[in-house]
Amino acid sequence: MKPRTLRTPSTLRTLRTGLVWLVYAFLYVPILVVIVYSFNDARYTTEWKGFTLKWYSALAANGPLVDAALNSLSVATLAATIATVLGTLAAICIRRYRFPGRKVLHGCIYVLTVSPDIVMGISLLIFFIAMGVQLGFWTLLAAHVTLALPFVTVTVLARLAEFDEQLIEAARDLGASEWRAFRHVLLPLAAPAVAAGWLLSFTLSMDDVLVSFFVTGPTFEVLPLRVYSMVRLGVKPDINALSAVMFTVTIVLVLLAQTLTRTRRK
Repeated sequence: MKPRTLRTPSTLRTLRTGLVWLVYAFLYVPILVVIVYSFNDARYTTEWKGFTLKWYSALAANGPLVDAALNSLSVATLAATIATVLGTLAAICIRRYRFPGRKVLHGCIYVLTVSPDIVMGISLLIFFIAMGVQLGFWTLLAAHVTLALPFVTVTVLARLAEFDEQLIEAARDLGASEWRAFRHVLLPLAAPAVAAGWLLSFTLSMDDVLVSFFVTGPTFEVLPLRVYSMVRLGVKPDINALSAVMFTVTIVLVLLAQTLTRTRRK
């Protein structure tokens, strides 16, 4: 009978580390390949012909693509801000107050987080047509707020689950009004979740295709739909450059959010 081999803690640690690096490689290696080929002098990504920055110049000179990017940035910023405000207030109401329909509202929020985008897009399209609203910037903004709102609410609710209500009671006992207790006690403690909700909403708005396809209309073009229409005939080098720029901006936003979170904790 062969003796059973015992796995040492160092072996398990090595296996876990290797598994983590495999997951990171699966997620980020394709992105790094796109970034590398954004500096490729070849027009097609089948071979490497040297380093160049001309595709970034071509990206800056592509007027329709830049306009679509600016449209997406404006919609994403407004949608993320509105969804963060409404979602934070909704989370506070659900967590701290008791009112008729509270459990139904709580359940509906979780249902929206798992609802398919195509169902939401078609539903919003039917609603806007029934209301006689012309499709364009405002319908797209309303749709993206609706899309991001439940994610903000769930994120802030998870943070408030660890909140000690006695802190609010202590502030009220010391003479603070409901608004001052919210402003100086509750909101600073929930700030990391609020910031995370804003970033999540911004990301959802920037890369949404399905909902935007149904509600944007012919007069207002956003970046995801523009890129989708371009890559159907093949990925061009300026698209690689655009992907590199967007990835860099995302990394900067994440690092900024982490820095702000550490500063608040200190």
